[in-house]
Amino acid sequence: MSCPNCAKGDFLPGEPTGSIRSDFQNAYLAPAPEGDSSSYAVLLLTDAFGLPLKNCKIMADEMAKRLQCDVWISDYFNGRPLIPVNAMTLPDKPGVKLSTWDWIKFFFTVIPNIPTFISNRPSVTDRRVESLIHSLKEKKKYKSIGAVGYCFGGSTCVRFGGTGLVDSVVVVHPGKFSLDQVKAIKVPTAWACAEEDMWFPDTLRSAAEAEFASRKGKDNFVEYEFKEYKGTTHGFASRPNVSIPEAIEAHKAALDQTIEWFKKTLA
Repeated sequence: MSCPNCAKGDFLPGEPTGSIRSDFQNAYLAPAPEGDSSSYAVLLLTDAFGLPLKNCKIMADEMAKRLQCDVWISDYFNGRPLIPVNAMTLPDKPGVKLSTWDWIKFFFTVIPNIPTFISNRPSVTDRRVESLIHSLKEKKKYKSIGAVGYCFGGSTCVRFGGTGLVDSVVVVHPGKFSLDQVKAIKVPTAWACAEEDMWFPDTLRSAAEAEFASRKGKDNFVEYEFKEYKGTTHGFASRPNVSIPEAIEAHKAALDQTIEWFKKTLA
């Protein structure tokens, strides 16, 4: 699922230092620092831009360095991301409404990509992620795997939180998902929320938080946290406007939250 906000953002400074691994379904690997043994790993699930947008790879490199573990990015769009990188524009701030022209440009971007949306529907991308996880567990022998997802990847993390295939998840300004999928989550879950998000409205966020709170003292209780980043909109954590200091600050804070969550629940 995508929206005009998914086609907004900017490029992070720097260049990736990891590599594409053809022996792991063309996933990107940001390896643990030299000399560190990676007993656990993190799987990063991208937004609609997929691997071609360098931001996700730069973020994976930073996570690998600070978590001292391998970080993988699934090519779950199979080389055909939902939205081309050159469709990006600067993001809106909270309170700024999408114009008619924004919607027109969005639909003209999406229409040629309809076959790509069909071939990368969630049921298909989920199977690709599941296959990669099985391959990592079989060949790399990780003791545990965490997953962090942005936008499209955020809703993927919600679904995988209930599969038993991952041990901890971080959901960052997610795309569309249902409350029933939240109820199925059975691993520690952190949420990094935009102040204003058309795909994760306050009503759904409140219902999701209430679901986790209702488990306290019960057998199905899991650790959880919700953090809202003021002055942000959908996409801030993966594609911040680098010319806005508040946007960069929120992006870094959400990355810090992710790293600290995995230190707490995986390491």
